[in-house]
Amino acid sequence: MPFSQNYKVTDRNLALELVRVTEAAAISSAAWTGRGKKNDADGAAVQAMRTAFDTVAIEGTVVIGEGEMDEAPMLYIGEKVGAGGPAMDIAVDPLEGTNLCAKDMPNAMTMVALAEKGNFLHAPDIYMQKLVVGPNLPDDLIDLDAPIEQTLKDLAKAKGRDVSELTMCALDRERHEELIARAREAGARVMLLTDGDVAAAIAACIDDSSVDIYAGSGGAPEGVLAAAAVRCVGGQMQGRLLFEDDSQVERARSMAPDKDPTRKLGLHDMARGDVLFSATGVTSGTLLRGVRYTGPSRARTHSIVMRSKSGTVRFIEGRHDFSTKTWAGR
Repeated sequence: MPFSQNYKVTDRNLALELVRVTEAAAISSAAWTGRGKKNDADGAAVQAMRTAFDTVAIEGTVVIGEGEMDEAPMLYIGEKVGAGGPAMDIAVDPLEGTNLCAKDMPNAMTMVALAEKGNFLHAPDIYMQKLVVGPNLPDDLIDLDAPIEQTLKDLAKAKGRDVSELTMCALDRERHEELIARAREAGARVMLLTDGDVAAAIAACIDDSSVDIYAGSGGAPEGVLAAAAVRCVGGQMQGRLLFEDDSQVERARSMAPDKDPTRKLGLHDMARGDVLFSATGVTSGTLLRGVRYTGPSRARTHSIVMRSKSGTVRFIEGRHDFSTKTWAGR
């Protein structure tokens, strides 16, 4: 049966199954919050997420994951997951913000996106230049090649506000010093993050967020996950892969032989078709509350689940007895 037909039957339950996957990773990694051991936190998230996928009614292939087969024991690119069902591509970040979790800082979260097979950009583990604004704005408002001053001016006009009332979010990196300085010179506020640019991209698309625009460069795999989320809420996003040497260019070309690897990427170049996205907070941040332990065997989680076809955004609070869950540990 074609994916589009079968999906109409399974999508509502599938959304809840996705939440269980991100909840599993969040609860397991949260046990390492503030312990200074980012690799242990990441390993716990990977293990729990991989185990939870065994119950999801899909025939999934990881296209954005923990690395190549020889680099990661599970959730590696090309790994097959799921209990059987419609063929789908999977993009995962079992723990975005491993340092944030290790240091008990805001915005660590776990995330998964699903799309029909072939509908996610196969992005190598390099940097991507990104620009994101929210929904209900004029089409083609943003242009990655436009000066940030012009982008802020156009965004302010579209929102009926002054540039001084806008907040741009960016990662606090040396490579962004000029971008940050120019945005401030134009009059905008700038919110700086140490890690976690997917959360920032989503925040730029949420009505009650303080973020109006996300700009700068971060990981390309995270760019695909951000694109999936932005698709679900009707925002706008552009991206471009940033290469350091010819070997990276050839790697990107091998993933999409018929495409120019240096091209400017539109939102649908990164995430096409009907997309589902789920994320669960590990530490509290701008988008989600973190895992909160309420007893020796209980925890509460806060998740967001979105679907591009309906545009529905759900915030879900889960209450768990993880002593009965095989994927959870403290």
